[in-house]
Amino acid sequence: MSTRFIKMHGLGNDFAIFDSRQTPMLLPEARIRLLTDRRRGIGCDQLIVLEPSTRADLFMRIYNPDGSQAEACGNATRCVAHFVGGNPRIETLAGVLQATASDDAVTIDMGQPDFKWQAIPLAYAMDTLDLPVAWAPLERPAAVSMGNPHIVFFVEDTAAIPLETLGPEIEADPLFPNRVNVNIATVQAPDRIVLRVWERGAGLTLACGSGACATFAAARRRKLVGPRVTVSLPGGDLVIAETASGSLSMTGPVATSFRGETDL
Repeated sequence: MSTRFIKMHGLGNDFAIFDSRQTPMLLPEARIRLLTDRRRGIGCDQLIVLEPSTRADLFMRIYNPDGSQAEACGNATRCVAHFVGGNPRIETLAGVLQATASDDAVTIDMGQPDFKWQAIPLAYAMDTLDLPVAWAPLERPAAVSMGNPHIVFFVEDTAAIPLETLGPEIEADPLFPNRVNVNIATVQAPDRIVLRVWERGAGLTLACGSGACATFAAARRRKLVGPRVTVSLPGGDLVIAETASGSLSMTGPVATSFRGETDL
C-alpha cells in the first residue's frame, strides 16, 4: 500500500515529511536508510514523521539518514509549520516550539540556549565558552545546546576548513557522548555571520537552523555580535534574533519540492 509524503526544504536543507497523525507508521532503521538515500529512495537530509501530541498541536519525530533520531531541527520545524498551516505549537524531543507562519517565511521561537556542560552533554566538566581542545587547524571552540548538541569554531575563512574530513572526526569524538553538530563560522560584522555545518548523523548540509542559532548564541556570549544577525549558509540566509526573554527566534523561507507516494 502506498503512503503519501511531501518533500520540502528550508534553504536546501531538505525533508521528506510523513503525516502519521491518523495512521501510525513503523519505520525500522533499514527503512529509514533506504527512504533517505538519494539514489534508491526519496532522498533527504532528514525524514520527518508527524504524530499526535498531548502537549502541543502535533509531535514532530526527526530521523537522520543513519537511522538515529535528532532532538531538534529548526528548518524542519519551519517546513512542518508551513505544511500544517496557522501558527502551530510543535513538540519535539527537545520540547515544544512555537511557530509563526506567513506567506513567504516562518519564524520559530527556538527557546533559550543552554551552556551547561551537562546539557550538551560533554564527557566531563569544561568551560563551554572556550573549550581547551583542538582538532588542527580548529581550536578553542564554544559549546552550546539548542535542544541538540553543538560545537562552534570561529575562523577567518570557513571555506578554507576541510569540514568534510574534520566533521565526522569531531562528531564522533569521545568528548561528546551523544555525538555533536559541528559549526564553522566567520563573523563578518556585528550583524552578519557566515556558517558551514557538519550535521550529526547527516553530514554536510546546505543549512542548519539549530546550528545557526547555536552559532549566534556562542558569538553573542563572546560579545562578537549584536542582538540580531543574518546567518549566511551555503543554501541561503536565516535571521536569528535574541528576544526580551532570552530565547532565540529564527526566521527564514521554506519551499515545497514535490508531493508523492511511496511503498513502505
